Amino acid sequence: MGLFLSTFINRVDKKGRVSVPAPFRAALAHESYQGVVLFPSYTQKALEGVGMAAMENMGARMDSQFAFFSDDHDELATVLFGESVQLNFDENGRIILPQNFIDFAGIDDQVAFVGLGQKFQIWTPKEFESRKNIARNSVTSKKVTLPKGVES
Repeated sequence: MGLFLSTFINRVDKKGRVSVPAPFRAALAHESYQGVVLFPSYTQKALEGVGMAAMENMGARMDSQFAFFSDDHDELATVLFGESVQLNFDENGRIILPQNFIDFAGIDDQVAFVGLGQKFQIWTPKEFESRKNIARNSVTSKKVTLPKGVES
């Protein structure tokens, strides 16, 4: 699975079309579904984006964690899967953002695609600047570091 890295600011046209950054498309190139899956974040005023393999992984993790017909399972499934949309890349690597997603995230004429490793987020550039500063201050004040990993 490829990783989503860096931040890219791209224009959104009047029809809601936006070009997915080439490095993000490259991270998804190995997947059978050539597009992205987006859903409104349930923690931020942003859109969450992943490939289909990551969605399948989330489904498997959710099914192993919660009883299949439990309220927790159904509520999380509603938020993750019920609100998700599959968006195919057009011949120019663009997707069309649904109007309800544009409204949710407050998107106007530009978006910031923000790589977060195995997922990415789509923000308005102004909201992302605020979020980035909050995240940096939080990591600094908490002295968050990566746990020791396995040597490769």
